[in-house]
Amino acid sequence: MSELENNDLKMLGERVSTLRARRGLTRKNVALRANVSERHLANLEYGKGNASFLVLTQIAEALNCSLAELIGDPTTLSPEWLMIRELLLNKDEATLRTIRSQITELLQASPKQSIQHSRIALIGLRGAGKSTLGHMLSEDLGYQFVELSREIEKFAGCSVSEIQGLYGMNAYRRYERRAIEETIQIYPEVVIATPGGIVSDPASFNLVLAHCTTVWLQAKPEDHMQRVIAQGDMRPMADSKEAMEDLKKILQGRSPFYSQAHLSINTSLRNIEDTFIQLRDLVRNAIQNPKNLPKDA
Repeated sequence: MSELENNDLKMLGERVSTLRARRGLTRKNVALRANVSERHLANLEYGKGNASFLVLTQIAEALNCSLAELIGDPTTLSPEWLMIRELLLNKDEATLRTIRSQITELLQASPKQSIQHSRIALIGLRGAGKSTLGHMLSEDLGYQFVELSREIEKFAGCSVSEIQGLYGMNAYRRYERRAIEETIQIYPEVVIATPGGIVSDPASFNLVLAHCTTVWLQAKPEDHMQRVIAQGDMRPMADSKEAMEDLKKILQGRSPFYSQAHLSINTSLRNIEDTFIQLRDLVRNAIQNPKNLPKDA
C-alpha cells in the first residue's frame, strides 16, 4: 500500500472519529447501528483497516451523514458548488464566519423582522446548566421558557430515546428542526434550552444562530458528568473506564460549533447563583444593546 493510500485511510479514520464524537455516539453505538464489528470500526478510525463501499455506506447511515461528507468532499454537487468552494478555499475562520453570516442575512426573506436579541438560545453539552439557568433567566426576563427536547417529544408523541430507537436519528433531526422552526415562529421573546447535539445538524443550528442570541454554557468535563449523574441518570457510568474519555471526545468534537455562539460563560467557575447573575447581566446587555452583538455568530 502506497504512502498516499495510507494517508487517505488515516484521514478517513479521523473523519469517522470526529463525526462520531460530534454526534455524541460511542464506538459501540456506531458499530451496532452500522452492523459492523467494533474492532473493524476501531481499525478504520485508527487508519489501519481498509473499508468496502458497502461498509462505508452503512457507517455513513449510522452517523446520519452523507457518504460525501464521510469521505471528505461534500461540495461536489454542482459546478456552482465547486466555484464557491474554490473562492472559500484557504480562507481563515474569521473570514468564513463573516461570509456565513452575510449569506444567512441574504437568504432570509425578511431579515429586518427578525428579533434576534429577544430570543435567547442556550447551547452546550448536557449537564452545562441549560435547563436550570434557562428557567431562572426566563423568570427574570418575563420570557417564555422552552425546553426544546420536550417540544420534540410532543411532536413525536414519544420520548427522545424512543424516537431515536424506533425511527432513527434522521427522524429525530426532522422533529428537532420542526420544533425549532415553530418555537421561533411562535415566540418573539423566549429562552430556549437546546439539546446538546443540535450542532450536529447544520440546518437546525443555522436556524438557531440566525434567529436567536446564542449563549454557550461551558463546563469542565467532570462537571458535565457529575451533573448528569446528580439528575439521576446513571447511564454515563455504565462503562466508567471509557465514559469520561468519550465525553471529552464529544466535547472536543462539538466545541468548534458551540464556539460559534454570540456569547459564552463558564458554569464551572462559580456557584449557580453567581453564574446566573453573570448570565443575566450578559443577556440583559445584549437585549439593551443589540448592536454590540457580533454580526457573525
